[in-house]
Amino acid sequence: MITDVVPSLKKDRSISSVVADIKSLFKGLVLIANVLPVFVGYWLALHFTNASFIDHLDVFFLTMIGSTVLMAGALVLNNWYDVDIDTVMIRTQQRPTVTGKISLKTVLVLGIALSIIGFVFLLFTTIEAAIYGFIGWFTYVILYTMWSKRRYTLNTVIGSVSGAVTPLIGWAAIAPAMHIVPIVLFIILFIWQIPHTFAIAMKKSEEYRIADVAMLPVVYGFDMTKRQMAVYIICLLPWPFYLSSLGITFVIVATVLNIGWFIVSVSSSYIKDDYKWAQINFLYSVNYLAILFIMMFIATLPFFN
Repeated sequence: MITDVVPSLKKDRSISSVVADIKSLFKGLVLIANVLPVFVGYWLALHFTNASFIDHLDVFFLTMIGSTVLMAGALVLNNWYDVDIDTVMIRTQQRPTVTGKISLKTVLVLGIALSIIGFVFLLFTTIEAAIYGFIGWFTYVILYTMWSKRRYTLNTVIGSVSGAVTPLIGWAAIAPAMHIVPIVLFIILFIWQIPHTFAIAMKKSEEYRIADVAMLPVVYGFDMTKRQMAVYIICLLPWPFYLSSLGITFVIVATVLNIGWFIVSVSSSYIKDDYKWAQINFLYSVNYLAILFIMMFIATLPFFN
């Protein structure tokens, strides 16, 4: 019986290892975090145009599959290009591009293929949605990964554009995105990503320093990073009021979240451990985004209107 079990355990470990490599290659959590705003943008477009979800089911699948695959392609290409950085950073040393479990040539071909397939899927929705998808891909792969990440501390600001266009993709699949709601969502996501990324950069500052990546806390230090985080968080404060069409409850919750984050961001005088402070801000930022977008969805469900 034991001899029957051992091969089975080895097989299970092999399968789990492959799944872990794929998850790492596609940066699973990052991908999910970017797909959520696409869905919410799509959902809100249906709500504000009084369109039926069922009547646009085909567009929904094309939008979600296309955007997910396009983003996956961009993330895979980021892994391919950043293999030298990933080799020296502890948190990325187990990526299959570093361990050699998946060849760099395979990763490059996969990234290009996924990018093309995702873009084609979006073209079957609307040209505008495909354009936003391309802007996000181009900003992340070319302007962020290949150009600014290693050279300028503004890499965080540049990279934030790629994540901010996600609700525009979803909205534009249904209707033109020249509407106050998707524009404000773009602005909120753009601003949010900067302090969120700064918190990560502080947590991993030594790794970024060793990898010679020009992140703000590496180049200008923690005090400068903290000040800039507080400024960007303050910039989030007015935007929920432009989304009053989502209801007073949403505006109140979003405002409380903004004030709460600002309080957390200026708590460094009480939390002396910079790495602990950065971790708290990181966790707050992740939950902030999840709550905000889930609230947008809940606020526009039929039985809330």
